[in-house]
Amino acid sequence: MQQSAAMQQAASQQEKREKKRGSAPFLLGLGITLVIAIIAKYIAMLPVLSIIGQLVIAILLGMVWRATLPVPGSSMVGVEFASKKLLRLGIILLGMRLNLQDIIQAGPKVFAVAAFDIVFALVVVYGLTRLFGVNRRLGMLTACGTAICGAAAVAAVAPQVKADKQETAVGVATVAVLGTLFTLAYSVIYPILGLTESGYGVFAGGTLHEIAHVIAAAAAGGQQAMDIAIIVKLTRVALLVPVALVIGWWYHRQTKYKDGASQAERTPLAIPWFILGFLAVSGINTLGIVPQSIAAQIVALAYLLIAMAMAGLGLNIDAGTLKRMGIRPFWAGLIGSILLSIFGFALVYWLGLS
Repeated sequence: MQQSAAMQQAASQQEKREKKRGSAPFLLGLGITLVIAIIAKYIAMLPVLSIIGQLVIAILLGMVWRATLPVPGSSMVGVEFASKKLLRLGIILLGMRLNLQDIIQAGPKVFAVAAFDIVFALVVVYGLTRLFGVNRRLGMLTACGTAICGAAAVAAVAPQVKADKQETAVGVATVAVLGTLFTLAYSVIYPILGLTESGYGVFAGGTLHEIAHVIAAAAAGGQQAMDIAIIVKLTRVALLVPVALVIGWWYHRQTKYKDGASQAERTPLAIPWFILGFLAVSGINTLGIVPQSIAAQIVALAYLLIAMAMAGLGLNIDAGTLKRMGIRPFWAGLIGSILLSIFGFALVYWLGLS
């Protein structure tokens, strides 16, 4: 009996040692993404680089890390966890930034601007990507990033269209570069647009890519422009939920097996519960249950988690892949963004918001 108990104790200790050894690579990979995300956060605080944003900087740092420092293969399990699980948690918590009451109070015209701009960008940018020979998954990611909310939209829609890490990273990088270029352009052309501060805010919030881009560009029009621009942009963010659901359904129906049978006939449609979680957290914030000081900390945590996920994406690709896959989506996105700016400008006048 004593010998049996001793053997069981020894087996238990051996199992604990194996679990500890197995968790070390996981924690190393997770730690690498955390370090990159924190560095990206502080780099994004610099005056010029704040336009690019923490998420895109995290991807770029991840690529640089991969190119310059060895990443043990066993630690990639932690990197994968960050790029998948933490991404979803980050998107859920990001809902704390959205107050649905602000959108309701802004009125139907603001909602119309956001909705029309999203539909226009989705159709035009996706159509251009297909015309340029970009595959459907990357084309849809580019379109969603342009239409809704940049990197966060790309990351949220990627699981819906079964995009891989490289396609997701290229989609994020493409939208980030475009958003930065258009932010600078908007700041330069603001004086000649002939828009009021409020009209310029609606225009910027309805057509620019990331929230950081909207804030940076709207600053040229003053505080009133910034306030309305953020509301319009957050209205687009709120529409991420129904858009992601529709895109998931559409892609599900479009995907074909080699034998001609649709995938929709064989597998059920995946419901993106993390997107619904995003909406639920938005509702909690709208009800004022969480104090604003804590809500701000939750939003900061959300961006940190998403930045860790972006770092994970960067650690999985190299610059050659980005260069090879990113040229055609970039040109399609550039033309689409120009057309979106023209459409958004005309929409502001048509709805009498100029």
